Amino acid sequence: MALHSSRIILTMNRAFTAVVKQDEDWWIGWVEELPGVNCQGRTREELLANLRSALREALEMNREEALNQAESPFEEELILV
Repeated sequence: MALHSSRIILTMNRAFTAVVKQDEDWWIGWVEELPGVNCQGRTREELLANLRSALREALEMNREEALNQAESPFEEELILV
């Protein structure tokens, strides 16, 4: 029997840490907790919006990959650290 708690996991608010800096005319940033999620923007606000978008995409891609690898049946567990 497959247990799916996906809805709960997807709707939870999660916090991540962005490291941001201005480099001449650009703002650049990285998400500490997820390697490969980095962006740039002309303004700090644009950078943060770009990081949010890239982070959402990366989390969804990682989630899809994990579910595909698990195949059925599987369970999802919430892990708090």
